[in-house]
Amino acid sequence: MKSGDIAGGLRLCRASGWNQLEEDWRLIVESPGSGAWLAERDGGVIGTAALMRYDTLAWIAMMLVDPAERRSGLGSRLLAEALAAADGAPSVGLDATPAGEPLYRRFDFVGDCSLVRAKATIDASRFGNTSGTARPMTPTDLPAVISMDREAFGADRGRLLAWLLSRAPECAWVAPGRGYCFGRPGHLYWQLGPVIAADGATARDLTTRCLCRLNGRKVAMDSRAGLPARPPAEGADWLNWLKSSGFVEERPFLRMFLRGQVHPGIPSRQFAICGPEFA
Repeated sequence: MKSGDIAGGLRLCRASGWNQLEEDWRLIVESPGSGAWLAERDGGVIGTAALMRYDTLAWIAMMLVDPAERRSGLGSRLLAEALAAADGAPSVGLDATPAGEPLYRRFDFVGDCSLVRAKATIDASRFGNTSGTARPMTPTDLPAVISMDREAFGADRGRLLAWLLSRAPECAWVAPGRGYCFGRPGHLYWQLGPVIAADGATARDLTTRCLCRLNGRKVAMDSRAGLPARPPAEGADWLNWLKSSGFVEERPFLRMFLRGQVHPGIPSRQFAICGPEFA
């Protein structure tokens, strides 16, 4: 897949009700070690698969097939291409929708933890004053943030984080030494994540600061809902706080890795992911 093919990928996103913009596809296509594959018929794109490479982690995403071409084996062929490119990576993962999960299990992926997508139209009046240390992130914060992220996420995604900061600085907040968050606009809603924090109080502080900047906008968050995310009580507190802030659960995902591979990083610090396309 080349830059000139992005329009075809976007057409499939719209046909499936997905949120990605041209900038998202461009980052995937142009990032070193990453890329995407497509299937064409009569000059039109009918399927895609993508791979984001974060040194030790290969992340498979953007598994899209034209609705008229589904159940033809096209998804399996595209996934096989992405897996061939990921060969040799210590860890290969993806986030599966319920519809896609049977395909991934046939390729020997197994479930790691559950995630839930929740959405809200933000009402800033629902958030009180915060007493935390979060402040707007600046480019000078990036080296420390990337270092924290390498530990929490388990691989180097510094290029992605720098891109998120430049794309939506209003969503980038940092609590020095404790955590950080990012976000980005989309076709249908804003996506808030990743939210990485040492504890729930820091995660709530970071998220509150960001959401108050997005007052009146529709926002989605993909949060970990099952082990090994964090202790059950803290995980429930996080999801209950989102609900009290106006978020409504929409649909589940299942984070999966190839059989025998362990989840990298420290899942207990990952309160919200960047989104299924970027992990």
